[in-house]
Amino acid sequence: MEGIVHRTVQVNGISMHVAEKGEGPSVVLFLHGFPELWYSWRQQILSLSSRGYRCVAPDLRGYGDSDCPRDVTAYTAFHIVGDLVALIDSLGQDQVFVVAHDWGAIVAWNLCLFRPDKVKALVNMSVVYRPRNPLKKPTDIFRAVYGEDFYICRFQAPGVAESDFARRGTASLLKIFLTYRTPAPLIVPKEGFGGSPNTQITLPTWLSEEDIAYFASKFDKSGFTGGLNYYRALDLNWELMAPWTGVQIKVPVKFIIGDQDLTYNSFGAKNYIHSGAFKENVPFLQDVVVMEGVGHFINQEKAPEITEHIFEFITKF
Repeated sequence: MEGIVHRTVQVNGISMHVAEKGEGPSVVLFLHGFPELWYSWRQQILSLSSRGYRCVAPDLRGYGDSDCPRDVTAYTAFHIVGDLVALIDSLGQDQVFVVAHDWGAIVAWNLCLFRPDKVKALVNMSVVYRPRNPLKKPTDIFRAVYGEDFYICRFQAPGVAESDFARRGTASLLKIFLTYRTPAPLIVPKEGFGGSPNTQITLPTWLSEEDIAYFASKFDKSGFTGGLNYYRALDLNWELMAPWTGVQIKVPVKFIIGDQDLTYNSFGAKNYIHSGAFKENVPFLQDVVVMEGVGHFINQEKAPEITEHIFEFITKF
């Protein structure tokens, strides 16, 4: 990670940790998912900064070395997007390229909904944009389709998932999450997530013990409540975002997903992507890439390939 500079910026009433490298005039803003950090983009930062881009990767609100408010109401889409708009302004930029994955992808869609003027182009991964359902709350939909054992439903009750995670230990839990590659909805039984705490997990070649140790050191400090609060604010966001019902995403987009990703194999995502419905809601969608044999944490699992996809797209603008 030589040459990556770390600093803390004051944005939207919180302290945000930012990792950055590069001196170019164009900024690439990287947004991580759950349970991740700026560190998930380490290889893209090193590669794209060497090609003339200024790469900026924050720990989002609730993660790592950024402030982690405890209250769910501090995690609305407006808080999160507000953090990013303030960050972009602090960089002296009118517009940036955005690259995002998982929850970061949802945040990026919301940034494009609220402030499309801030985004030159977006490379988004794993989570498609779905317009707000005006009739049903998100958690009602999840329960109706997959039941109470669906992981997002399991995450709703404050403190329950945190207790389950604590029993497994941070490093062990992160190994379970980051190596998960079952191409199906994630179901968590009542006895908790991830099986026995003593289960041995063999890491893939793209993830080292050193990587796990870095992630674990930060989550040991911050806990998981901040990240889980994104899930717990889903219904609150649904209420607050009623004015944006039916609004399209109108920035240039490239979308990348793995065919082994749970998100590709849930809620009819395959048909949604390939039937043209996704394109109807994201009219400036220019490219969809489905990577064969790749799981959810695509930006880490296929880092060099993802970097090339990003570079190929943003050089058009």
